[in-house]
Amino acid sequence: MPQQQAKKPRIELGEGDNESLAPSETENRIESDVVLYSTGKDETLRPKTPEGPVFLEQSVETPGKYYFPSIRKQDTQNARMFLKFHGLRQFLDTYLPEELNSLYVYYLICLLGFEIKDKEMMDVISEHMIPRDASQGGVPQFKQQATSPQRPGFQDPLEKKQAVRLIKDLQKAINKVLATRLRLANFFTLDHFVDKLQSANKILVLTGAGVSTSLGIPDFRSSQGLYSRIKHLGLDDPQDVFNYDIFMQDPSVFYNIAHLVLPPENIYSPLHSFIKLLQDKGKLLRNYTQNIDNLESYAGINPEKLVQCHGSFATASCVTCHWQLPGEKIFEYIRNMELPLCPYCYQKRREYFRMEGDPDNPIGDDVTLNYIPGTVLKSYGVLKPDITFFGEALPSKFHRTIREDIDKCDLLICIGTSLKVAPVSEIVNMVPAHIPQVLINRDPVKHANFDLNLLGLCDDVAALVSQKCNWDIPLQSGDNLRDKKIDFIERETGYYDVIADAGLQKNAELNGANTVDETGNGNSDR
Repeated sequence: MPQQQAKKPRIELGEGDNESLAPSETENRIESDVVLYSTGKDETLRPKTPEGPVFLEQSVETPGKYYFPSIRKQDTQNARMFLKFHGLRQFLDTYLPEELNSLYVYYLICLLGFEIKDKEMMDVISEHMIPRDASQGGVPQFKQQATSPQRPGFQDPLEKKQAVRLIKDLQKAINKVLATRLRLANFFTLDHFVDKLQSANKILVLTGAGVSTSLGIPDFRSSQGLYSRIKHLGLDDPQDVFNYDIFMQDPSVFYNIAHLVLPPENIYSPLHSFIKLLQDKGKLLRNYTQNIDNLESYAGINPEKLVQCHGSFATASCVTCHWQLPGEKIFEYIRNMELPLCPYCYQKRREYFRMEGDPDNPIGDDVTLNYIPGTVLKSYGVLKPDITFFGEALPSKFHRTIREDIDKCDLLICIGTSLKVAPVSEIVNMVPAHIPQVLINRDPVKHANFDLNLLGLCDDVAALVSQKCNWDIPLQSGDNLRDKKIDFIERETGYYDVIADAGLQKNAELNGANTVDETGNGNSDR
């Protein structure tokens, strides 16, 4: 039986799956637009307070049906801002009337930018909806509580179990909004970034594989990356080549592909030069790198300014006795796809692994004279680069510094990373939400809300930024980043395509591009 009108739902925040909810088209659009929000609660950014609770007008011609206005992007933006700015209790008190039915709960879910995926539920709700678009005056209506009473004896159009389901879905929508960083209102252009670079002095830089690809070092997850190139190995998951347990059982799995990720020595990219310049200007708080190539040290980043979150090839250690040596000492073994062995564990290893017909070559293959499976790991006495495998703890330096740095930083720049691997990927959520966040990457990162997205090759973006800042960044080759021709196109608010090809200049201008000439001066048609 239909239920009587209910009071405002009491919602407690907590974990919950999001299987019944999906981002609406409104939410997807919002990700590409500026949201007026500041966790600092700047009064100039305070969201608008509606005149009263949401009011859904009942149809006179069709009893039991309600007019559902279309929801504009700015309505969802303001509702989300209001929730994050004022908190859950005031949000519900402001947006919901004292007397309501379950359709109000559904409308609030939509207002926050979500939609119900359950087709059966939507069929029931649709029976009681009369959509209105903006041309029919279909914008959300907010009326004073005293002017929006329901008809006496009106009953909820949904069954109790459906109403309860909607309340749970509203809770999930609220949890997601509260857990999501909203983009800043006053930081979304290239000029904003340049101004902040000039004034900031505690910049947190988070780097990934994209900063090294220009040197021929493959990334991991792209269509041409390492994981795509090693599918032929037949592993259940390509990431298993970096699985610590698998390495301990059979280190040859890693050493069969290690030469593909072995870094070049004593070279670094233009992007590394850009980070070094931030250090030289006293602006770099810390560079947290997910890369294992150790190129930051070649570029001159000071050890105290560098956190190699996943370790590096700089050193190697014996997995048995933990003797450590410089990483380059095992590079020749890696290039030859051989197991590097610890000299202190070598003799003992020979007792376990002795190749038939070649007793002096204890490489640890399956065919051995003395090896009994299960008695000792095949990694006994093997030297392993000090890179952090899946299943290993991150270096203690990461945990020691990140807690202090997230509170100190005044700008976060993420470069060349898809932010797929935790806990490093969580840094963007750890930094206070009022700190500007910039992404420099070939592709957008859809699961994070960066204030500014500079999309292109990392070295090209570094050249663009150096020109706009009027900074000289000498390269290892002897060239200067300021001498590189760069075009950039503002795709939409907060998103720029960066193009390093003077031949594209004309097309870029025809498409509304901003062109930076070799002197660094911008010719803008904005």
